Amino acid sequence: MSPASRNGSRSRIASLRRVRVGSLNAPKLAAVRGALASYASDVEIEGVDVPSGVPEQPVGFHEIVTGACNRARAAFSSAPGCDLAVGIEDGLVDLRAVGAGADAAWVNIGCAALTDGVRTATGFSSAFAYPPECAETASRNRAPIGELFDELWTSYDAASATSALPSAKSVGNVGKLTLGVMPRHEYVRHAVLCALVSFLHPELYPATPTAAVVVNPV
Repeated sequence: MSPASRNGSRSRIASLRRVRVGSLNAPKLAAVRGALASYASDVEIEGVDVPSGVPEQPVGFHEIVTGACNRARAAFSSAPGCDLAVGIEDGLVDLRAVGAGADAAWVNIGCAALTDGVRTATGFSSAFAYPPECAETASRNRAPIGELFDELWTSYDAASATSALPSAKSVGNVGKLTLGVMPRHEYVRHAVLCALVSFLHPELYPATPTAAVVVNPV
């Protein structure tokens, strides 16, 4: 790719003015804002409440990716005037499915889906292991793992009981587990950056027409 092509790709991202995120969660909005900051300086980030179309506690890559794509497409179509929409979904993946031997069977993986109405791209966060006590209950009962984790963490670290916000709306479970080194907005930012790759280099990634929103029964 020529320097001119690379500059053109970057300028297309720089021209973004209105980006809609399929969530009202503050760390997710901060993650999108942080990911785009290096490419676009004058972007309005707007959160909208849209359905994921998957269980409240997604399990497996299919549900995680489907939830992220549904959120992105629903956010894009929720109102006119959107340049780019982002959907973010976290879920549990069973390491036993790939025969991995580890201290914890379940890991959390986040997916970010981006769409401009023509192209839809996905990117993923790194993975971290949840404590088995809450992960196994969440996977078995499809109970939201954030609430289970907060209960477990409060009993583990009495000082955290003074926090006014649940993990999902503050530093996140990954923020607590890393002792604040990787707060949730930073964890999610990586997934958004990875999803941006095909928008930054469209010549290398032929666009597949964006499908209609798919909402699975839950």
